[in-house]
Amino acid sequence: MSKTQSSSKPIEIKISTVVAVAVILRSVDTATLDNAMKSMTGGAADYFDNEFAVLDVTACDLSTGAPDWQALVGLFRSYSLNPVAVRGAAEEQHRAILDSGLSIDTLAKPRQEAPAPAAPPVAVAPEPAPAPAPVAAAGTGALIIDTPVRAGQRVYARGCDLIVTAVVNNGAELIADGSIHVYAPLRGRALAGATGNADARIFALCMEAELVSIAGVYRTFESGLPKELAKQPAQVRLAGDRIDVLSVRA
Repeated sequence: MSKTQSSSKPIEIKISTVVAVAVILRSVDTATLDNAMKSMTGGAADYFDNEFAVLDVTACDLSTGAPDWQALVGLFRSYSLNPVAVRGAAEEQHRAILDSGLSIDTLAKPRQEAPAPAAPPVAVAPEPAPAPAPVAAAGTGALIIDTPVRAGQRVYARGCDLIVTAVVNNGAELIADGSIHVYAPLRGRALAGATGNADARIFALCMEAELVSIAGVYRTFESGLPKELAKQPAQVRLAGDRIDVLSVRA
């Protein structure tokens, strides 16, 4: 056996990023949704281009019975949308959701109670997963977020760096194809170099992250950061297969 073969790993687990549209449902009746999708897409077969989707049922009244999850998956796949997870479902529905091959969107806040009756249940509105409104930095190749990133929010800087000037709360997620710069407390998850850029870094004015990742290699902090780094200015970089967290103080 060659040296290359003997040293190769049969499997590796790395952080990967999936950007999905959110399908906001106000009905789980497949006929109603089918009509709404036909109206929305105008019959165009490539309207969604096989994008991943999260089905958000927060606005649905599910007290009369659980949805037919497999039927919903089949419906949206017929319109080139690929449901991968469900957001906003009650805990007692999780087993049926998982049995249908879908995941539970753990970044979203769990459903607490049925919402008050809303407008007629005919709207289906695919939209980006929740995130603060992005502001492009002219000529800098960066996405700037200047409002707090709350728990359950995900911000993705596609093809550029991400700059955040406000607090990133626990349960929030930052993703960038380039580097991530946080000029405030970083308490959530930060994933830089999302498309494989091993030279990307993460910088935080106050490092309190739950998880950091560079190019898919990740490190978690269940027991907290080392004393000398916790709540201090720090940077994260990739050294081989190891994530290093270093002080940026002079």
